[in-house]
Amino acid sequence: MVAQRLSVVVPTLNEARGIRAALEALAPLRARGHEVIVADGGSADGTAELAAGLCDRVVRAPRGRGSQMNAGAATASGEILVFLHADTRLPRDAERAIPQGALWGRFDVQIESRHPLLKVVAWAMNLRSRLTGIATGDQAIFVRRDAFPGFPEIALMEDVAFSKAMKRRAPPACRREKVVTSGRRWESRGVLRTVVLMWRLRLLYFLGARPEELARIYYR
Repeated sequence: MVAQRLSVVVPTLNEARGIRAALEALAPLRARGHEVIVADGGSADGTAELAAGLCDRVVRAPRGRGSQMNAGAATASGEILVFLHADTRLPRDAERAIPQGALWGRFDVQIESRHPLLKVVAWAMNLRSRLTGIATGDQAIFVRRDAFPGFPEIALMEDVAFSKAMKRRAPPACRREKVVTSGRRWESRGVLRTVVLMWRLRLLYFLGARPEELARIYYR
C-alpha cells in the first residue's frame, strides 16, 4: 500500500494525437498503486476511446477545464489530487516530491522547446509563482482531496482563482522538482506574442474583466 496515494486528473479535449503518450508516461505511477482519471470535455477525435485502456477511468463532463477537473476529482479515491494537463509530464517519483501533510501546491515547470526564450519564460513563471503564491495549470497543481473546494467553473483563469482561494488557507508548497510541458502553445502563436497575451489577460483579470471576455480574447 502506498503511503500517499495520488489521483491524477487529466482534463482533455481533442487530444488524440498525444493522449496515448501522455497516459503511457503515467503507467509507472499506476503500477505503484496510484490512479489516473481522464476527464473528457466532449472530444470529437476519439480521445476518450483512446484513453479508456490506459487509465483507471474516463469521466465525461461539460467542456471547460474547471468543470472537467471537478468531475474527475469527484470520482477520485486518492488522498492527493494532482491536476495534469495532457501535454505535461510529471517528474519521476512525483509522489515522493509532494510533502506529507501539504494542503496544496505545485511543481516548477520546464517548457520543452528549442526556443531559448522559453527557458526564461519558465524561470519567470516559477519565480512569479513563489513570490505571489499563485499557481498555473501548467505547473500541475496538487491538493489534498479532503481540502479540495473545487475549481471555479469559469471560461478562463480557473487556476488563478483557485490559487487565490487556497492561499488564504495556506501558502502553496512550491516544489523545485520539474514538470515538463510542451512549448507548442507558445510556438504556434509566437513566443513573444503569447507572453504579451498572457500578461495582458492576467492584468485584465486583476482589473475585474469577466472570464468570458478573457476567453474570447484568448481563443480568437
